[in-house]
Amino acid sequence: MSDPITYIQAITDAMAEEMRRDESVYCLGQDIGTYGGAFRATKGFLDEFGRSRCLDTPLSETAILGAAVGSAMMGMRPVAEMQFADFITNGFNMLVNFAAKSYYRWGAKVPMVVRLPTGGGTRGGPFHSTNPEAWFTRVPGLKVVTPATVRDAKGLMKAAIRDDNPVLYLEHKFLYRRIKDVMPAEEFEVEIGRARMVSEGDDVTLVTYGSMAYYAEKMLDQIEAEDGISIELIDLRSLLPLDEETILNSVRKTNRVVILHEDTKNGGLGGEIAARISEFAFEHLDAPIRRVASLDTPVPHAPQLEDAFMPQPEDIRAAILETATY
Repeated sequence: MSDPITYIQAITDAMAEEMRRDESVYCLGQDIGTYGGAFRATKGFLDEFGRSRCLDTPLSETAILGAAVGSAMMGMRPVAEMQFADFITNGFNMLVNFAAKSYYRWGAKVPMVVRLPTGGGTRGGPFHSTNPEAWFTRVPGLKVVTPATVRDAKGLMKAAIRDDNPVLYLEHKFLYRRIKDVMPAEEFEVEIGRARMVSEGDDVTLVTYGSMAYYAEKMLDQIEAEDGISIELIDLRSLLPLDEETILNSVRKTNRVVILHEDTKNGGLGGEIAARISEFAFEHLDAPIRRVASLDTPVPHAPQLEDAFMPQPEDIRAAILETATY
C-alpha cells in the first residue's frame, strides 16, 4: 500500500500524470516554473516537462487566461494557475465572455482548467481569502468544482483536465497540507456533477462543500452523541453543474435542511440551493431552510478577527439544533 499524500500533493500528482499521458496538457501561471508556484503545486515540473509545458507568465491574469483560451481553442489543454482566487477578477472577461460562450457561439471547444486557491483560515486578509464561486455558478458554459478530500482533489483534477469545457477548480488553501489519504493504485476520475454522500441520516440534511465539508464531517459523531441528531451530510464537490437530485431526495427524506458555505451569505450559492428546495420540495419541509455562511464583509486582515468572520463549529451546531427542534 502506498503512503498517504496531502491534498496539494494529490493536485500535483493529477496534473503531472495527465501531462505524461497527454502532450496537449500544459501549465501556465505566475512563478510556476523555477519557483514551483506560490504553494509549490508545480514543483519539479520545469525539470520534467521543460519551459514549453510549464510556462512562467507575466503578472497579468488577463494575459494568462487569454492565452489559455486561445491555446485551448487550438487543441491544447491548458491548466492555468491564479496565485490566489481573488486575482481572477482581473481576467473575468476572458472567462465569462470568451471561455464560457465560445462553444455556444460557434462550436469551439475550450478545454481549459483554471486553478483557484481559495478561502480563509490561513490569515490571508481581504485580498487573498476570497471564495469566488458565486460569481461563476450563474454563467452558462462554465463548470465549477471544489474538492474537500484528497481523493476528490486528484479525481476532480483529472476529470477537469479531460473535460472539453472550461472548468474552474477551486482548491482550498486551508486543506493543502492539513489532510492526507492513501490513493487507489488504479487510475480513477471523480465525475463532475455528482455530489458525495458523506453520511446518511434521518433528522437533518446538511448541504455544504469545500472547507466547510471538512469541518462538518468532524462534527457528525459529536452532534449525534450529545444531541441525538442524525445528520445526512452532502458534500456538493461540483457546484456547476449542481447535483440537484441528491439534494432534493435527501430533503424529501429528512424534511429539514441546513446549507453551509464559507462564502458570504448575501449572494452566496446557498441562496440558489434554498430557492430550488423551496421550488421543488416545499411540501416536504417541516422547518425553515437555514443558511450558515460568513459575514457580509471583506475578510478581516486582523488574524484574531478572521475566525469570527467565518462560520464556526458553534454556529453550525446551533443551526442544526434549531432546525431539528423547530
